[in-house]
Amino acid sequence: MNGGGQPASKQSMRRHNLALVLRQVAASESASRATVAARVGLTKATVSSLVEELRLAGLVIEHVPENQGRVGRPGGALALNPRGAAGVGVEVNVDYTAVCVADLTGAPRVRLTERADNRGRGAEETLHSAGRLAARACAAARRAGLAPVQVTLGVPGLVHDDRVLHAPNLDWRHVPAGDLLVRGLGRQRLAVSVDNEANLAAIGEFQARPPGAGASFLYVSGEIGIGAGLMVDGELFRGGGFAGEIGHVTVIPDGPECGCGARGCLERYAGQDALLEAAALDSVSATRLGSAPAVTATATRTGGGPGRHALQEAPTEGSAPVERLAALAAEGDDAAVRALAVAGRALGVALSGAVNLLDPPEVVIGGIYARLAPWLIPSLQVQLHERVTSGRWRSDRLRVSGLGTEAAVRGAAGAGVQAILRDPSAYIDLTSPVL
Repeated sequence: MNGGGQPASKQSMRRHNLALVLRQVAASESASRATVAARVGLTKATVSSLVEELRLAGLVIEHVPENQGRVGRPGGALALNPRGAAGVGVEVNVDYTAVCVADLTGAPRVRLTERADNRGRGAEETLHSAGRLAARACAAARRAGLAPVQVTLGVPGLVHDDRVLHAPNLDWRHVPAGDLLVRGLGRQRLAVSVDNEANLAAIGEFQARPPGAGASFLYVSGEIGIGAGLMVDGELFRGGGFAGEIGHVTVIPDGPECGCGARGCLERYAGQDALLEAAALDSVSATRLGSAPAVTATATRTGGGPGRHALQEAPTEGSAPVERLAALAAEGDDAAVRALAVAGRALGVALSGAVNLLDPPEVVIGGIYARLAPWLIPSLQVQLHERVTSGRWRSDRLRVSGLGTEAAVRGAAGAGVQAILRDPSAYIDLTSPVL
């Protein structure tokens, strides 16, 4: 029966069962058809038919051992196909656009970055350019035997129904981001969705966690803007749709005006521009890198079998301002150390309010904060210890992301993979068999 009390159609039942079997394969290591059938409560014949459909669509592979004289079909080991359907993540930020293609196992296989001042290009030009970069990444993925079918775009702003309602640091309002990205993709047959980049960074952090790590945490993404994502038991908490705008939490009520129109926002003390300005570094050079965008990539082998190559980002000068700030702080430069201490204090004020309200088991700092953590954490911890009620704060609840600035684009690609795993039938027609 469905939610309306009507019998489920054959098509909807097939859709449900395909997803059930594929998710079980994803959650298991080397499970056989019989094992999957026992775990999902379907007959062996039904599971066998579903596995064949998934296998022919390039979503599942089966390692069948030699029969060795036994009667009947041997129990092969099922696994997600690392050369089948793939998710594509696109991140548009103020000073760069990044693309990542991940295979069904979640492994990143293609990585491209375009460095440019997206504040100066306008939404249409920026998103068309992002679509072209994504199309280039998809072409590289297809050469590696992958079949990209789902694109997730991350932007630093408020998103609703694939539209960007407001992205202050990009100066975007009411931008049909999904539609504009599709135009840049050209003739690619790809589904497109749009989300906030901090939400996707939290998802990326969760997906990269080792087995046994906690599934609930507050993730704070530091870039030119500051965003947050709350993971609760492995699911992103969205509130009414716009949760996580911690960069616009007021830390000093009569502070300087923010791009959002309010005063004293966290972003004005701990965002990248604010940090560089306070450290007497040129914040403009961090984003305005010239009129011609620079695209950088190198090809590397990822291992794991034939064809598993990745086109990966090469080190570029785009991160030089933050690296310079870290180098000055390491040398004990007064302005750099003071700027980071002020930013850490402001972060601590904002985060202590979030901890008092939500009581997350962990707080994870990522983005540029991962690189600057040694100089941010001391003053940040002081505020958390002083302001979290009843002395409940423990220093080990604060962690540093291992993904750094990669989290959002990795999370976007991972979101595409999860969409495929949730509903494989929606993508089977777009996925060519891998023989």
